[in-house]
Amino acid sequence: MKFKFVITNLSGGGAEKVLLILAESLVERGHEAELIIFEDLIEYEIHEGIKVTVLTEKLTRGWLGKRIMAFHLKKYIARSNDTDLIISALSFSNEVACLANLKNHWCRIDNTLGAEIDTLSIRSPQKAKRRLKRYLKIYNKKPLIAISDRMINDLRGIGITSKIIRIYNPFNFKDIHLASEQKDSSIPNKPYVIHVGRFNHQKRHDILLDAWQLVDAQYSLILLTSFNNELQRMIDDRGLTASVTIAGFKKNPYPWISHANLLVLSSDQEGFGNVIVEALECNTPVVSTDCPSGPAEILSQLPQCLTPVGDVEKLATKISKCLKDPPNLDCVDLSIYDVNSTIALYESLAKDGSAYDSMS
Repeated sequence: MKFKFVITNLSGGGAEKVLLILAESLVERGHEAELIIFEDLIEYEIHEGIKVTVLTEKLTRGWLGKRIMAFHLKKYIARSNDTDLIISALSFSNEVACLANLKNHWCRIDNTLGAEIDTLSIRSPQKAKRRLKRYLKIYNKKPLIAISDRMINDLRGIGITSKIIRIYNPFNFKDIHLASEQKDSSIPNKPYVIHVGRFNHQKRHDILLDAWQLVDAQYSLILLTSFNNELQRMIDDRGLTASVTIAGFKKNPYPWISHANLLVLSSDQEGFGNVIVEALECNTPVVSTDCPSGPAEILSQLPQCLTPVGDVEKLATKISKCLKDPPNLDCVDLSIYDVNSTIALYESLAKDGSAYDSMS
């Protein structure tokens, strides 16, 4: 079968990584998989057998840019042989793909739209209304893939009425395990807590840093994200320069995760929370905010590792408690997230999308 994945670029984000895992696994199972990106930005290693097509030399955003990109995408797809399944991911590329009116196209929803709109409404109610209106216009015309059960509830809550199915993000546990054993001389020798994620508002580095001021000083905090001057100022202004390090983006973060005493997620919202599953597979305990939409489902067997969103003191207390008395990870079953289970669902979807009518 032939699969195409549409996304803006292949920068170092979770949704981009998921599409690469899907494409790699489909090729290994004898299918054709192509990644169609809108701009030539690739930070991940592309495995042999996966075709990557860059549609334009320069990406233009905004109302006009989306329609120009939709024209290029539709034209490119029309030149291709029949495709069994087209999956787009993230808001911009989802909207472009919907404007292109592609056959056999499903949108992956990688973030909790309701939570996003609620957060936006605090700063700008009118902008939040416009965004909600746009989302309803886009997503009520296409079948959707949600990446957690809670996300389905979130989508229904904002008025999405189209078909929605849940397919969890895929994880190649064998690859994660092998990658975690690779040597990296830059990993600190002293005990540390790690946070993995881009520097943006929803990750709430400010909450994490405020909580870190209340945590035992024998540990250091490693931020696995690209260097950012604003983030460094936040660290310096809190007097944490000696105990918090921005280590940069790592193509292979798993040795860093596996050597950590604890991984912390401090987000206001997450589409799923891939890094929680990855940490647990690396046998690293996790503390996460109970944010929409994935952490509570992933940590259903470890509810003691969840903490309220935005509560600095409770996050600090939870971090300190888990460092002193780490949870037993033997009770965690990650098999539902295994890539082979996930790929089988995408194969079924490509064969016959109507097979999921009962899940809509």
